[in-house]
Amino acid sequence: MAVHRIGIIGLGKIAQDQHLPVIKSNPDFELLAVSSTRGLSHEDAKYTFQDYRELLKLPDVDAVSICTPPQVRHQIAREALLAGKSVLLEKPPAATLSELEDLRVLAAKTGKVVFTTWHAQYNKAVDEAKKALAGWSIKRLLVTWKEDVRHWHPGQQWIWEAGGFGVFDPGINALSIVTRIMPEPVFIKTSSLEFPANRDAPIAANLTFSMSHGQGDLQAVFDWRQTGPQTWDIEVETEAGMQLKLTHGGSCLEINGRVVVQEEPAEYQGIYRRFDALLTIGHSEVDDAPFRLVADAFMIGKREQVDAFED
Repeated sequence: MAVHRIGIIGLGKIAQDQHLPVIKSNPDFELLAVSSTRGLSHEDAKYTFQDYRELLKLPDVDAVSICTPPQVRHQIAREALLAGKSVLLEKPPAATLSELEDLRVLAAKTGKVVFTTWHAQYNKAVDEAKKALAGWSIKRLLVTWKEDVRHWHPGQQWIWEAGGFGVFDPGINALSIVTRIMPEPVFIKTSSLEFPANRDAPIAANLTFSMSHGQGDLQAVFDWRQTGPQTWDIEVETEAGMQLKLTHGGSCLEINGRVVVQEEPAEYQGIYRRFDALLTIGHSEVDDAPFRLVADAFMIGKREQVDAFED
């Protein structure tokens, strides 16, 4: 099997914590180049650039992982596809649905791969939850996704800007699990968004959902102000009485109080195994379902101004 020579565009926290070490440990990939507007480099990369366009000129680069803030991903991904590179998009994949659709169409025209990565889906517990819920009617859904933004996004001002998603940056992880495990599509019914007085993105959100069948109690609560232990839980109850709970961001699963799956997360390892498979067969994978729910939450959301927030 051919080794995929890859470049990384954007060397922020997620690239350093996940992409770089996972690429290093995967024999199907070779890190050839990195690009960082801050001038950061990496010992495993043969080439380092500040301007990503210079990276895209390298004929030996087969694919790029784009780990920049979402506001600029569309332009970079577009140029990458036109330069003959396949593209892995860190989540969220773009700033808008229209941008993502444009990339899907362009990838098809250029014959290159575009891959949207929802890392929370790459847990065995999520796969087992999907199997367990298949065919059942849902009575209750409660998503509780609360964390400390100061811990997970220190100094990242882009996340508070318009298009930075705010609390939906982690919240979309929960929604990506919901869209994967639920036996039928869910829709945003109501959305209440809390915006700090000095920010252009929400710090908290309360959502309710509906489905085509049934009148279940379906809710999600996202909050970026939780200190101490962090909460990333999804609880589901079926009409037949089955109780299912995903915890630790989707890496652990309980059904009716019994632990079914309890594993250390290996999400990005799964992402790069999937990217290898997609590159090998030349097939794109664009999942916009979590993205659409976020867009709908903003579209129908009731805005509430709360106290100013400083990092």
